[in-house]
Amino acid sequence: MKAAIERKIIRWFHILASIPILGYVYGPVANIPEAARMVKWVILPLVILSGFWLWLGHLARKHFKGTTRTYRVSTEKRKTI
Repeated sequence: MKAAIERKIIRWFHILASIPILGYVYGPVANIPEAARMVKWVILPLVILSGFWLWLGHLARKHFKGTTRTYRVSTEKRKTI
């Protein structure tokens, strides 16, 4: 998947998943125990993680990908003086 498409998908997930949080803060969702629990323990952490992924995803990808560097090994022996 291209990086631009991945960002679009995560961005829209982030925006749409934030709607229940707005309902929790400004609406009646806080009064419904099951919905409040869902917002607190599922949706809010997912929105936070998607926000961090949008912000620092390039660094995480670099870290998890690992750098495979090839080093040239010389077969010649060094002369010691």
